[in-house]
This record gives sequence, structure tokens and C-alpha cells, in this order.
Amino acid sequence: MADQSKTVTEVDGRRLTLSNLDKVMYPATGFTKAGVIDYYARVAPAMLPHLRGRGVTMVRWPDGVDGPSFFEKRCPPHAPTWVRTGAVQEDLVACVIDDVATLVWVANLAALELHTLQATVDDPLHPTSLVLDLDPGAPAGILDCCRLALEVRDQLQRLGLTAVVKTSGGKGLHLAMPVRGATADETKGFARSLGESLANADPKRVTIVMAKEARRGRVFVDWSQNDRHKTTICAYSLRARELPYVSAPVSWDEVSDALDRNEPGALSFDAPAVLERVARLGDLYEANLTDDQELPDPS
Repeated sequence: MADQSKTVTEVDGRRLTLSNLDKVMYPATGFTKAGVIDYYARVAPAMLPHLRGRGVTMVRWPDGVDGPSFFEKRCPPHAPTWVRTGAVQEDLVACVIDDVATLVWVANLAALELHTLQATVDDPLHPTSLVLDLDPGAPAGILDCCRLALEVRDQLQRLGLTAVVKTSGGKGLHLAMPVRGATADETKGFARSLGESLANADPKRVTIVMAKEARRGRVFVDWSQNDRHKTTICAYSLRARELPYVSAPVSWDEVSDALDRNEPGALSFDAPAVLERVARLGDLYEANLTDDQELPDPS
């Protein structure tokens, strides 16, 4: 008897066997594994440019978000032969998601979250962006992150630099500044200096100290995301939270409007909402791939 829990399909000429499509991954909404795969397949045109060429760390939730999870940094030995791989450390070979078929394959593994390095596997010494993770410690929230993000944007603009912004998929924001020609040590040093200046200017609202006690009521500016071997949640990735929220690119106007209207919920987007936004707005994170700017001389 055929296994009714498996479905064979073809994606861009690649034969895939999908399993347990009816399994509920997000019990609060009934969002199933089929919904996860469908979301990733449909968001692929916007998401793939941000995945392409980069080693990916998968966070897999085989029994849904209420069950156990595990990180998978190494590309599993059962990966199809057509899945591209790349060395991200001397003894660590990761999957590289270059096409829709590979994205559907990892979604079928219940890899809800996809985290990427800042550099590509072809040029691991030179990140393509500098990132700041703005993470609020309660009772601070996403609106506190909005206020700080706008300050960072203005500070960067005074240096002749631009940045894009996305939600973390939770209560925080991620800023990314496209760079070319810098090393990870240089981007990390610049990010730390930026974080220190923000914390020194407003120590009651901002900290660069990771300890939970120091973060209470403040926004933690995580500059260490620029370490060569650290990964950050990819734009358009689902998050493994109660609802199928997404790390969604947003416009600076949306950040400002949410703050002005005091509406923290204005920056929470689930998978269906993100698909609608991409169809209407395109990729709001595209500049992180296309803009060409250099870090200012530290002197």
C-alpha cells in the first residue's frame, strides 16, 4: 500500500517527495506543513536573492512550534545530490539555498527558520552587509526599537550611508547596511562603535551589554551579529513562535508611522500578510544586495 503521508512532486525539474503535509506546525492557527511549504515556494522570488550563495543554518521543528527543535548547521548526508553546499568553516559544510527546489526541500524538513551568514561561501572573508539586531528587554518593546532605529538611520545618513530595516519576527528590529570591501573584523568594529555611541548617548534606554539584567527596560544593540561565523535570521524567514510570523522587511515610513501612532502591532506580519506585501510592494530589502558603499575611514 502506498504511503498516504507522502506526496511526490516536481519543482523546476527536480523530483521531490514531500511528507506529512497535514501536520500542524503552528497549533494556535492550524497552519500546517503544507502551508509552510506553500509560503516558502511563493515567497521564493523575493527571498532567494537573500539566501543565494550563503551557508544556511536551519532550525528544524519536526513536531511543530510546540515541540522540540534543533539547529542543523551541517548539510545533512541525505540531501539530494543537486543541493549546493559550501564550506563555512574548515570542517563545516552547510547547505546553500540557490533555487526554489532547494527551498522547498528544506521546508519539507520542517526547517521553519533559516539563518544566513553575512558573507557568501565564495568570499567568506568579506561580508556584504553590516547588521544591528535591536532587541528590547521588557518592558521595552518594538516601539522603543523603532525610535532607536530611526536614530541609527539618521546617524548613518550623516555619514553618507544607507540602511534597510526588517522586523525580527518578534519584538525587535534588524538593520542592515550594505557594504563592499570590508572584513568581518571591520564591520564588527564599526557596529560596536556605533552601539557604544548609542548607549553612551542614552544609557537609560540603550545597552550593548548582553546580560538580561542590563537589558531590562532597554534596547540591546547586538553588534556581535557581525562576527564572521554568526548567522542572522534571513529576510522573509518564518519564525517559530505561536503564530507564523515572518522576519519581514519594512519601509522606514512604516517604522516612523508605527512610532507616531503608538501601534506596536503595525509591524507584525504573518505569512499570508507577507505574501500580499511582496505582491504589492516588491522586495523592500533589495538595497541590501544592490547598494554599493564602503565603511568610512575610522580615522
